[in-house]
Order: sequence, then C-alpha cells, then structure tokens
Amino acid sequence: MNYKILIIIISIFFLVSCEQNNINKKIVNQKTFDKYKNSGFALIYSANLKKGKKITKKIDNRSLLIFHKNLRKNSFVKITNPKNQKTLIAEVISNNVQFSDFYNCVITARIAEELSLDFNEPFIDLVLISEYSTFVAKKAKTFDEEKKVAEKVPVDGIQIDNLGEINQQKKETIKKEIFSYSIKIADFYYKDSAKNMSNRIINETNIKNPLIKTISNTKYRVLLGPFNDIKKLEDSFNEIKSLDFENIEILKDV
Repeated sequence: MNYKILIIIISIFFLVSCEQNNINKKIVNQKTFDKYKNSGFALIYSANLKKGKKITKKIDNRSLLIFHKNLRKNSFVKITNPKNQKTLIAEVISNNVQFSDFYNCVITARIAEELSLDFNEPFIDLVLISEYSTFVAKKAKTFDEEKKVAEKVPVDGIQIDNLGEINQQKKETIKKEIFSYSIKIADFYYKDSAKNMSNRIINETNIKNPLIKTISNTKYRVLLGPFNDIKKLEDSFNEIKSLDFENIEILKDV
C-alpha cells in the first residue's frame, strides 16, 4: 500500500476517534446537567449586596429569576422550601455572576416571600427541570407576561408590601427550629472509598473530624458537622471548597 495513503487512513481514523470521544463526553455532561440538584442556602438579593460588592450584578427583585454559577442561562429550576414544601419555578437569568460559593444560588425577594423562607436561614432544595419537560415549555410562555406586570408595579410599592409580609412571616415562625446542618461531601458505593476521602480531608485541610455515615450496604456518606452556627458552617464549607469537590451540599439535620 502506498505510504501516503496509509498516513491518510491513519489520520482519518484518529480524527473519527477523537470526534467520538467528544460526543461521548457531551452525552455524559448532558446527563449530569439534566440530573442536577442541590440543597443549601440561597442568597436573597438586595441593593446593599451590590453596593457592598458581595455580588457583581443586579437582579429585579420583583421577578422569578435567579443567578446560578453552574446552570445554563434560561434554564428552569424548581425551588422548594423544605420546611413547608412550598414550591415554585424560576428561570436562570445568568451564570456569569460572582458571589460567595457558600450559596447555591441568588434568589429575589419575591421568590423568598412566595416560599415563606426564613430570611435569616433561607435553606432551599433546587432541582433542574429538564429542557424537554412540557411543563417548562408552558411555563416559559408566562414569563414575559409576568415580567410586563412586574415592570408596571412601583418598586416602592413592592417594598412596602414586602415589609408587611415579612412581619407576618416572623409572627408565623415564632417556634424556631434549632439551627443544625451538615455538609455532604459525597456518597460512595464502597466504605473504603469513603475512608480514603475522609483521610484526604484530614490530610489536606484543617478539618480533622469528618464523619462516615452508613446509608445502606452500598451507600456510605462522608459528612462534616453537624454545625449549630452559620458562621462555622460557612467557614468549613469554604475550607472544603479548596479541594474542588463537585456539587457539595448542605443538609438539614432532622
């Protein structure tokens, strides 16, 4: 066989293999993206956050929009308040915003109020809704209409109404639960794998007491905590983020 022809065949085979690998990676990434969910604290937007440089962009506090660092712009998510099971659908307006990694997203005051979140402890469950969901298609049609209505409402009016709702919310949450949360690092099929992760945390961070919880015979969870103070929780969260773990979650201890 001609030497040049052989080189061409090998080159074509190499390019096809690379392209197939890229396709496989895209499929895996898409599956991961479609299954995204996270439990943790939301950052409730206010103008003071922007003034204090705690966040790099503004958001309309009258909207059902959120900032999220990992999800695509225009994705839809279901946000749930686990304390009362109130749920709503919000849209990711941007994933190019800087804010503390401790928070799993930035939500508006409207979202916080509709979910009756505790403004001092805004813990939420966030789940990505598949782009193929018929519910998303229907919900998307209503967003422009909601936006037009919101734009006609004076900001001052919204703020006055919000104060009333917040005061009512405080009355409803007089019986406060004890603050107790843990940081979920990951779940493992084998206990040895969980032990290896625990040892890595001890060796590479200042955290010396990770826990391994047996969920089942094939599920071992590595945890930090529990924490009864949000500052200690945030400090430990930021410490563990230095190891670049994916999708660290904060779990409410029951």
